[in-house]
Amino acid sequence: MTFSPQLLCLANYLAGEFDNREQALAEPAWYVHLRLWQIPVPLFPEDSLTLFAEQANIVKLDQPYRQRIMRLRSGGELDAPLNVQYYMPKDPTALRGAGLNPSLLHTLKPEQLDLLPGCILNVTQQTLAANSYQFTATPPPETRCCFSYAGNTVQVSLGFDVTQEKLHSYDKGIDPNTGGATWGAILGPYRYTKRKQY
Repeated sequence: MTFSPQLLCLANYLAGEFDNREQALAEPAWYVHLRLWQIPVPLFPEDSLTLFAEQANIVKLDQPYRQRIMRLRSGGELDAPLNVQYYMPKDPTALRGAGLNPSLLHTLKPEQLDLLPGCILNVTQQTLAANSYQFTATPPPETRCCFSYAGNTVQVSLGFDVTQEKLHSYDKGIDPNTGGATWGAILGPYRYTKRKQY
């Protein structure tokens, strides 16, 4: 399939190895020093570009967590020409460590994933300069991103801004009873810098 230049650019900006070293050093009480991997995987090639994402505390790189799949597609809406649909591995432990060992992803198939219906983001694009863009991803109104993990229902709020060098992640856990944030980007986004392009 032929993909739009915007979709190809979004995938290129999101693919890579990132960390938030500067933020963690400046505000260690509020931001853990994390490494984030977002690795292209050949899933859903008929209409999308797909990334496997995983993160780890920099002092525990051997204990990564938050494995997820991001399916990037054309959205067809004028105000949101692109979207990101999230999936969760049915067996996250089988993919644990794929950030450092991408060969674990070679046999990944769509049937090993659970679609997270409410976990979708609409993506808009802003031109910063010639061949330089910022993509902003926000949830559609009235959607709730919920999934089951370790026997519990988890609710999260997703979102990001990405440029060629920077990724700001607004992901945070939500208390379904109060609507308040419980973990993640509570005081503002995690500010990642791309260290390696995939």
